[in-house]
Amino acid sequence: MSSDAKAQARHRLQGIWAATLTPFQADGSLDLDGWRANLRHWYGDLGIRGLFVNGKQGEFASMTTEERKATVEVAIEEARPFDGGVLVSVSDQHVEVAAELARHAEAAGAHLIVAHTPLLYFGAHTDDTIAEYYRYLASQVSIGVVLWNQPPDCGYLLRPDLCLRLAREIPNVVGIKYSVARETYAELTRLAGQAPETEQLIVSSSPEASWLDNIVELGWQVYLCSTPPFLLQSANDRRMHDYTELAFARRLDEARAVWESLEPVRRALADSRPAGKAAAHQKYWQELLGQVGGPVRRPYLELTDAEKAATRAAFEGSGLKL
Repeated sequence: MSSDAKAQARHRLQGIWAATLTPFQADGSLDLDGWRANLRHWYGDLGIRGLFVNGKQGEFASMTTEERKATVEVAIEEARPFDGGVLVSVSDQHVEVAAELARHAEAAGAHLIVAHTPLLYFGAHTDDTIAEYYRYLASQVSIGVVLWNQPPDCGYLLRPDLCLRLAREIPNVVGIKYSVARETYAELTRLAGQAPETEQLIVSSSPEASWLDNIVELGWQVYLCSTPPFLLQSANDRRMHDYTELAFARRLDEARAVWESLEPVRRALADSRPAGKAAAHQKYWQELLGQVGGPVRRPYLELTDAEKAATRAAFEGSGLKL
């Protein structure tokens, strides 16, 4: 990957990016019409800069390889009129499936790929093993590669020094979605800022409640990423977008006031979520917003009628404007 291409990939990773949910029809099949409608709403009405497609929020583990390719192709097609970014999750337990998805993403026109740290057994998650995993996937493409580490889901932390080693040794590694404690991602942000320009790593994490502080205190340029950009906002209520733009413009008091005004919506979304049912809850919240949600796939569980009623009451009392 040339230095220009790496700079372009870094330039693309700015502003608010969202992790998508995948809509399915009542019979469990992929709802591509609903997917298109959501994509147009996210890019167009909400002004989201980029989308993280086929991640854990999108139930990739229950999707076939062909379904994952189909959602990617449609996302890239719908992104073009808005110059929207597309970051494709190629995460898979089978490394050759991940490699196939990576090659497909680039051929289809994706801007970047992202891969979660692999689930490894019997203590195999040594630094060299992880480096070889990412080196192999990155060698399959010429576009930017984003690392992804959420320790509870793989069993280990991708330490800050190892993150920097990967950025140093693998030319197209440009960023990381780092789902770790704030002190850990703050440390990586500081160390990455001290690295040579060609080895720097764009750091981000998913908690929306910390996004404003991370812009102000850590100098972050991208929210990468989760579902709040389309669950906390509507076409007529884009407060996450608004406080982000105010913060980037260093109008910090105004940004803080808008951020604080979203707290009732944050609380309504978080407090109404039943344990173990994040996917179904978020899809139902989407439907309340007028987006296409649909059912979840096994083994996830659907909301009960009582859980839907509680969620609807929380939504209606949140102050989110439709």
